[in-house]
Amino acid sequence: MKLGIIGWRGMVGNVLLERMTSEKDFEHWDIELFSTSQAGQSSPEIFNQTFTLLDAHDLDALSACDVLITCQGSGYTQKVHGPLRQKGWNGYFVDASSELRMNPDSVLILDPVNQSVIEQAISDGKKDFIGPNCTVSLLLMAIGGLIQEGHVEWVSTMTYQAASGAGAQNMKELVQQWAFMTNHTEELLNDPAQSALAIDKKVREGYAETTFPQNHFGAPLVGNLLPWIDSAREEGETREEWKAMVEANKIMNLERQLPIDGTCVRIGSLRCHSQGVMLKLTSDIPMNDIEAIVRETTPWTKWVDNNKEATIKNLTPAAVTGTLDIPVGRVRKTKLGNEFLNLFTVGDQLLWGAAEPLRRFLSFIN
Repeated sequence: MKLGIIGWRGMVGNVLLERMTSEKDFEHWDIELFSTSQAGQSSPEIFNQTFTLLDAHDLDALSACDVLITCQGSGYTQKVHGPLRQKGWNGYFVDASSELRMNPDSVLILDPVNQSVIEQAISDGKKDFIGPNCTVSLLLMAIGGLIQEGHVEWVSTMTYQAASGAGAQNMKELVQQWAFMTNHTEELLNDPAQSALAIDKKVREGYAETTFPQNHFGAPLVGNLLPWIDSAREEGETREEWKAMVEANKIMNLERQLPIDGTCVRIGSLRCHSQGVMLKLTSDIPMNDIEAIVRETTPWTKWVDNNKEATIKNLTPAAVTGTLDIPVGRVRKTKLGNEFLNLFTVGDQLLWGAAEPLRRFLSFIN
């Protein structure tokens, strides 16, 4: 089968190629690489070969593929998906962007928790398979087992999302903000007589400098956080917060709509999204049973004992970046009652939150 890949130079696309190389997925496909700006040029060496890049807007070239995977973004999907289908192309369209997620004919893919949904969709002749929102994917990789067994009445999640979730330029801007503040405070930091408050004042003054880099975030992220992600929706929520309930329910194809709500916050980590989660359980489930269910949710879901040493070592972005692990820790019943469960989870949003579900989908169709 012929596989076309678009958007392979971006962050998600790069991670996708790394994983396909690591797992030798490319050996099972006749692959073409597409470009929106460098058609006709040669690619760097990928999958042990170089490719002549095809035009990512050439509908004839695209429709010659049995499967298209795009990490190019919603704007690109808007331009090519409809015309391809109108042209009569009936191949698989596998998309990392949000453009088609809530389309009635699309299927959200996260096979460790919804493999049966994916297999049924393929059997039914569905052709649009879309990667879900990153925080939703990571949440379900952590607590999907509890949801599948009917133990969850509602979910409140507070997300702590890395700079890279906003894009490559935002990730670079955070590092630029670090560098700016290091230079701005260097003299005070090197003077043992200076107080921490003097350094704090210098940082605040740095925020006001015209040369402080904040074109992409529109505000400081270093030494700060931003409790707003994506555009506004009705009733005061953001689009990022809205995605949690609608996408989680669609992924798992739940008969009863599971309420999920919370606040999404951008923080100053480079990679990996974290979430503080409160669950209202349907009954007072013993903690041993909860641990067993969480451990069995997926092969990558890891239980972290609720103590300081294990938490600091295993339940942080630094601990999981670049890995497929989804640790779940700080698990405890709360003072609200024994039906209320508190936990914390973290995962690499460029892997399970983006590239990995797309990569793994290929094994279902070839």
